[in-house]
Amino acid sequence: MKISENTSVSMPVKNMLMIIAGVVAGVFAYTEITARLTSLETSRELFQADLLKKSEQLPTDQEQFMLIESLFGDVEKLITNQEQNMTNKVNIEFLKTQLEKAINDVEELKDKVRANGNSH
Repeated sequence: MKISENTSVSMPVKNMLMIIAGVVAGVFAYTEITARLTSLETSRELFQADLLKKSEQLPTDQEQFMLIESLFGDVEKLITNQEQNMTNKVNIEFLKTQLEKAINDVEELKDKVRANGNSH
């Protein structure tokens, strides 16, 4: 068999369309895979850049951040405690007025008992 540039090849159209469809599918898959790889590489680079920035922090900065977080927790506890104390103050003021009224009532009753004892 001699093959030259003038050699003709006969092929059914169905087979030719299948070959073209296969090539198109291969090209599409290749572009999707390369796009996904590029995306993953970009995210990895950004992640590594963030890690490098965090590793550049001085130990004193990290200690200060820890102290700030600790102080923030303490402030939250103090705020909660202060709110409870404000409620207690209202209750104490109410009980104080009630106690003063009760003392005045007891004094009036004592005065009445003394007045009744002296009248006989």
